[in-house]
Amino acid sequence: MLFNRMESGRASISDAVYMEVITGLHGTTIPTILAAVCQVMVGAITTYETGDAVTAALTVAGVVVAMIRLSEIAAFRRRLTQPSRLDRAEAARWERRYIAGTVITALVLGVFAARSIVLGDALCCVMAVGIGFGFGAGVVARLALRPVAALLDLVAIAAPAAIVTFMQPDLRHVGLGLLILMYVAASFEMVRLSFNASISQITLKRQFERLARSDSMTGVFNRSVLAEDLPRMLADGNSSMIAVHALDLDRFKEANDRFGHPVGDALLKQVAGRLKALAAAHDLVVRMGGDEFILVQRAATDAEAMARRIVQSLSAPYHVDGQVIGLGVSVGVAVAPQDGRTVEGLLSRSDRAMYRAKQDGGGYVLARELRTADMRASGKPVAAGLAA
Repeated sequence: MLFNRMESGRASISDAVYMEVITGLHGTTIPTILAAVCQVMVGAITTYETGDAVTAALTVAGVVVAMIRLSEIAAFRRRLTQPSRLDRAEAARWERRYIAGTVITALVLGVFAARSIVLGDALCCVMAVGIGFGFGAGVVARLALRPVAALLDLVAIAAPAAIVTFMQPDLRHVGLGLLILMYVAASFEMVRLSFNASISQITLKRQFERLARSDSMTGVFNRSVLAEDLPRMLADGNSSMIAVHALDLDRFKEANDRFGHPVGDALLKQVAGRLKALAAAHDLVVRMGGDEFILVQRAATDAEAMARRIVQSLSAPYHVDGQVIGLGVSVGVAVAPQDGRTVEGLLSRSDRAMYRAKQDGGGYVLARELRTADMRASGKPVAAGLAA
């Protein structure tokens, strides 16, 4: 079939691209409003000139459908503002509702145009068919990434008018019917071309965004992600569940100098792999540079347990090119809000705790332990040390 390849391509696009497509479908209300306004205007004129009750009923139906579609778009936008993320399954349900609305709109406009042809008023017919052609152009532009939906819309809007014209015995109506069919065929081809170009552009855009956020050597995030995502995580209302683990490898420089930079690079890749294995789905693993990493727990129910797992995992032997290499790690842990309510506060205190761990010969140190010690040394109440 004509759209088999396009539909298989749609299924293979990533969740991020799919979410962008569905959000884009609900991105504007102007086409829906304009289609309804145009139908009201033409319907009112046609009803006034011909007194046709069917045209009046179709005009009312078009307005009702437009109002329902506008409410659906508004509901989708409200859904995006909710804390819980929109997954692919839910997005697919919103897509089906959107497509159902466009198909019903197309069918109402198609029957509206067909009725105007039957009535025989030339100017009213031109206006009604013109609305159909305009809607079809909008379908090509907005639904190219949903080819089957575009096909259904184009058929729904063209079929009633084409059927009516071919039922008329004169050459003019047959010619109009052929023009409608050629318009639909050309629209199919434009949808195919737009689909291929749009998917390529969106995928390429996502690839560039991913590369801009990734460390080229290890494949984990780079420090720019920390600057972008950690403030958002702290601001989303769940800051009490966030822990920042600052890591610095022990004896890495000696291994790098002894075995060479290629082995050092391989070690860093293995370290990144072990951290990713420890991290949960929505945690952040960031390479800050050199042999320094940060792991951000988004749901840190037990930050100290995670710190123990990090030390245990990264201290296990590494196997590179037949060599067995031992490293250690120093970890500093800061938990929001006790150790900080801001990005700067958390990073500063986790970094300070990490350096204390390094001074102690490795392992992990909790920022709250340093804060408690500082408060007691200064004679201030421990509660006064709540970080800003």
